[in-house]
Amino acid sequence: MPLHILDEKLWFPPVEESLEDGLLAAGGDLSIDRLLLAYKNGIFPWFDGDIPLWWSPDPRCVIFPDELKISHSMKQLLKQNRFEFRIDEHFTEVVLNCQQVERKDQRGTWISDEIVEAYSTLHKMGHAHCAAVYDKGEMVGGLYGIRVGKVFCGESMFSKVSNASKYAFIKYVQHLVANGIELIDCQVHNPHLESLGARMIPRKEFISYLK
Repeated sequence: MPLHILDEKLWFPPVEESLEDGLLAAGGDLSIDRLLLAYKNGIFPWFDGDIPLWWSPDPRCVIFPDELKISHSMKQLLKQNRFEFRIDEHFTEVVLNCQQVERKDQRGTWISDEIVEAYSTLHKMGHAHCAAVYDKGEMVGGLYGIRVGKVFCGESMFSKVSNASKYAFIKYVQHLVANGIELIDCQVHNPHLESLGARMIPRKEFISYLK
C-alpha cells in the first residue's frame, strides 16, 4: 500500500491503511487543528528532517494504571519524597529538556523546534500537560503529553539524575488516575516502559478508549 502524502487539507487516511511499521502518512503541518485531529484518531507525529511523519502502530504500547509497576527501590524514594514534584509548570522547559537530553543508542531527536512551539501552544490551550521533578530547585526529570478524554498520550520523558523520570512518571500516573484517566498511551515499546508495566494491545482496542 503506498504512503499517503498530506497537503494543506485537514484530513488523515484510515489508520488501517498504515504500513507494517505503523507509518500512515507524510507531510501536512503541525497546526493545532491537525494535531488534535491526529490524537483523537490514534495518530501521532514524528519528524524525519523537516517533514512530519504520522504514525499509528499496531499493536500499541500502553499502560493500564492499575498495572503500573513500582519497584521496591522506587517505593523507598517515593516514601522519602526524594524529589519535589510539580504539575503543569514550565511546560516549554520540560519539552526542551526532552529535546536536548542525550539518549543511549539514539542520534539526534525527533523533537523539532516546530514540535516545541506547537505543543507549547497546545499546553496554553489546555490540551498538553507536563510533570517534572526538582532537586534543590533544579529540574532534573519530567515528561509531557496530550490528554484525549480518558487517555493520556505520553510524548517524551527525560532524566538528568538516576530515577528522576521514573519518579515523575509514577507520581503523575497517580495524579492522572485521580483525575479520571483510564489508559496511558506509550506509543511504541521500549524496555524502560516495560519495566513500568507497559504492554501491547491491538490498535483497535486502543482507539476504542479514545472514542
